[in-house]
Amino acid sequence: MPEAAVLPAGPARGWHRRAHWRLQHSLRARLVLLFLLLALGITAAFLAGMQAALGTGWRGAVRPLLGDYVDRLAAEIGSPPSVERAQALAAKLPVTIAIDGPLVHWRSHPGADRHGAWAGQEDSLVARSTVDGHRISFGLSLRPWQERPRRIGWFTLAAVLLLTAVAYHAVRRLLRPLDDIRAGAQRFGRGTFDAPIPIRRRDELGDLAADVNTMASSIHQMLEAKRALLLAISHELRSPLTRARLHTELLPEQGEAGTRRAALLRELQEMADLVTDLLESERLGQGHAALHREPTDLAALLREVLQDAAVDLETDAALPLLPLDRARMRLLARNLVDNALRHGDAARRPQLRLAAREGGIVLTVRDFGPGVDEAVLPHLAEPFFRPDAARERATGGVGLGLYLCKMVAQAHGGRLELRNAQPGLAVDVVLPLPA
Repeated sequence: MPEAAVLPAGPARGWHRRAHWRLQHSLRARLVLLFLLLALGITAAFLAGMQAALGTGWRGAVRPLLGDYVDRLAAEIGSPPSVERAQALAAKLPVTIAIDGPLVHWRSHPGADRHGAWAGQEDSLVARSTVDGHRISFGLSLRPWQERPRRIGWFTLAAVLLLTAVAYHAVRRLLRPLDDIRAGAQRFGRGTFDAPIPIRRRDELGDLAADVNTMASSIHQMLEAKRALLLAISHELRSPLTRARLHTELLPEQGEAGTRRAALLRELQEMADLVTDLLESERLGQGHAALHREPTDLAALLREVLQDAAVDLETDAALPLLPLDRARMRLLARNLVDNALRHGDAARRPQLRLAAREGGIVLTVRDFGPGVDEAVLPHLAEPFFRPDAARERATGGVGLGLYLCKMVAQAHGGRLELRNAQPGLAVDVVLPLPA
């Protein structure tokens, strides 16, 4: 039979997979399961130990008492056996009585001679012979307890379920700091350090949360120091670059000196652009605080930016206005289009599409070039990263274009996604709709 035939079908299979995944990935579920297994193991060990401890001396202790009790019952029934007395004893006591002999052949409970704790005992212990040749056999009647085990079973199941729920609640409460630590780590990973992890307890998990807060504070301070350093360096570089440009402008424009003058001006302009990009990236690192938002028709803004570019533009009709920083969105559009023109196929124009998606607006820029290796995709939007080892500026600047686009998208509450479109590279900028 194929393996799929033995798996649950439909919703049951989905529940089975979710339960299996939860058991594998949830520490809380594994702790509850461990608690149940430990409880069952302790119960089994206790019962086995008690049975072994009591079983060794039970027969020796109970045998004389049971023998004397059977003698008394047989004497009360009399010889020859009295069926009336036997019926009275069977009605009064939880016992079964069987009489076999030449004159009387009678059963108090037809079909059940011996039961329960007396079953398997020697005949000399639970049976007596009268002087007139009759044999009286006794057993334990289980009829009074036939319904009781069911009730006990249901009560036991309810108690186990209740204990499981209490254990789950206790484990969940015990591990709640882990949820806080995970949420805090996710916030810190996004660069949000204003809300530390709450310290709910003073145990090991509380110490771990405090240590993570300390680490996050140190990382935040280092990031702020790096940002301040870059801002200071960028500001300080502007003045000498401006003076160098002024001195270069004074060089002769003719002959060999003119050639050198043009080359120097290009290099100085690239350095000035780099400083500008660095300053812009650090400002955008402050998030929405650096933006000057206003209601914007993004489709009209894109047409304005692309009026002289060899790009095919397609937009959905009746897109809503978005609260955007127009200058930053122009920067994003220009960088994406320049990147597509630089790395695309010269025979095919890049495509730009603006479309509505559930919960947001998606701007997609796609070229038809060779694309990039899949291992490179996660690093393309990192600052100063370029996939080619030579880092020739003719093939793609210094590696700040996509990084600036990512910072602009994140400052607007969106995100930037890169994927191979086969052929070419596609960049999706997802912008949320206003609340």
